[in-house]
Amino acid sequence: MLNSSTSVRIFGIDPGLRITGFGIIDKQGQHLHYVASGCIKTPDGELPQRLKVILSGLGEVIAQHQPQQVAVEKVFVNVNPQSTLLLGQARGAAICAAVLADLPVAEYTALQVKQAVVGNGHADKEQVQAMVQRLLKLSGTPSPDAADALACAICHAHGGMGLGALITKNFRVKKGRLV
Repeated sequence: MLNSSTSVRIFGIDPGLRITGFGIIDKQGQHLHYVASGCIKTPDGELPQRLKVILSGLGEVIAQHQPQQVAVEKVFVNVNPQSTLLLGQARGAAICAAVLADLPVAEYTALQVKQAVVGNGHADKEQVQAMVQRLLKLSGTPSPDAADALACAICHAHGGMGLGALITKNFRVKKGRLV
């Protein structure tokens, strides 16, 4: 088990309606350690059932790995408003999983995550995967969704922009959100 005074376990989430990536890392001082990662895949079907799969799947991961903080990628607005709305609902289910576990939630844009991990806010998925593999000393390349979730956790561990201090320092939690 982690020594909570010197370590923090961070749960990164890359929300998606079809595939939600998750990644868990431990930050001990300035060192990052891989804990777990994977994807929650939803079946085709009605939206409420798919959201339930995301909520319960992330809840199971939280129960198993006991993270202390959660970092979620913010939704971007794309060309198709319907896709953006659906992604937002998947993101809401992910945030609810964290809030139901009384965990603080930090949110980062894709630009912030890529900047913190790769050093370039416009990096492609392959660059993110390669840097996540390198930073966490993984033996293989994580899937794109798991890599994005791990990158989100790394971004949070580095204070959002690679500065080395947790973004949650001097913040408080109110209704599951950092304020």
